[in-house]
Amino acid sequence: MTRIPSRISLMAAVALALLALLAGPAQAERIKDLGTFQGVRPNQLIGYGIVVGLAGTGDDSLEYSAQGMKGVVSRFGLTLPPGVNPALKNAAAVLITADLPAFAKPGQRLDITVSAIGKAKSLRGGTLVLTPMRGADGEIYAMAQGNLAVGGLGVSGSDGSQVSVNVPSAGRIPGGATVERAVVTGFDTSPMMSFNLAEADLTTALRVADGINHAFGDRRARAMDAVSIAVDAPQGAEDRVLMMGLIENIEVKPADAPAKVIVNARTGTVVINGAVRIAPAAIAHGKLTVSVQEAPRIVQPLPFSKGETAVEPSSAIKVDEEKRPVINFKGGASLADIVKAMNAVGASPADMVAILEALKQAGAMKAELVVL
Repeated sequence: MTRIPSRISLMAAVALALLALLAGPAQAERIKDLGTFQGVRPNQLIGYGIVVGLAGTGDDSLEYSAQGMKGVVSRFGLTLPPGVNPALKNAAAVLITADLPAFAKPGQRLDITVSAIGKAKSLRGGTLVLTPMRGADGEIYAMAQGNLAVGGLGVSGSDGSQVSVNVPSAGRIPGGATVERAVVTGFDTSPMMSFNLAEADLTTALRVADGINHAFGDRRARAMDAVSIAVDAPQGAEDRVLMMGLIENIEVKPADAPAKVIVNARTGTVVINGAVRIAPAAIAHGKLTVSVQEAPRIVQPLPFSKGETAVEPSSAIKVDEEKRPVINFKGGASLADIVKAMNAVGASPADMVAILEALKQAGAMKAELVVL
């Protein structure tokens, strides 16, 4: 186990890390752009509430909206008579969603999204009544309330015609929720931290671990798999935050992406990354067009011949074969060579898909072909 340095040795490592940052490799990327520390992530919150103050565009008399309104008025000691359901044309039942950022503290404000779940036509001009927002564990982490900002617009006429712009049944409340409880991450007590890459790659994981070890001058980082890099961390939140900040700004050169060809068969979009190479191959791509034209003629009988008028068919068949050159790919042809050759034969996106599939089947293209 690598010995965790004291605060003095950590500050010395800071100086080494800064020197490493200044001498970072060309075209490198910061570690913070390659992934995140485990546990340092947002958490999703959700709540069920009532929006009031609508101009007759609410849920009308839906049962769950009436139940929600009864719950709202019961907070103030009011009780509706049994069997009475209010006509809620000016209210709507909604779901509220938000992301609770990592390290969010009580009192901080969150932006929330409010979406109608019933027959409400529009939430424009509505006000969200105080609503608790819960996490996946069922605990309340924020309280939401405020006036909605709705970008959509919906208008209907008496004859049933309707015009909608964007989505008027959803809106946002900037800073509409207040954090009431912080999420315990435990990042300052665990003996080890884990940095997870956004994209799994063994080479990149090894380079990230080597970059951390080189910056701090020890062997505190180890690549555990293609995603996770384990880092021995000092005890205490202050020293640990200092180390995390330095690690995030260390520059490493990620591994080249594997050779891939992405084909969207619905739109005809073809994307080829720069790692694709073509083995020696020859491609002949032509276009055969067969056209048939019908021009029937009317034949009149001779005078006094007792004949009948007839229709004589007349067909003209034409075959056009477009002559195109044969493409000869030399070994190791790059992306630029492929694009240049495709443009030379005037290949459409559909033709390009056919050519790439044929190259893959012939074994001349060593790349993963992904069809969306």
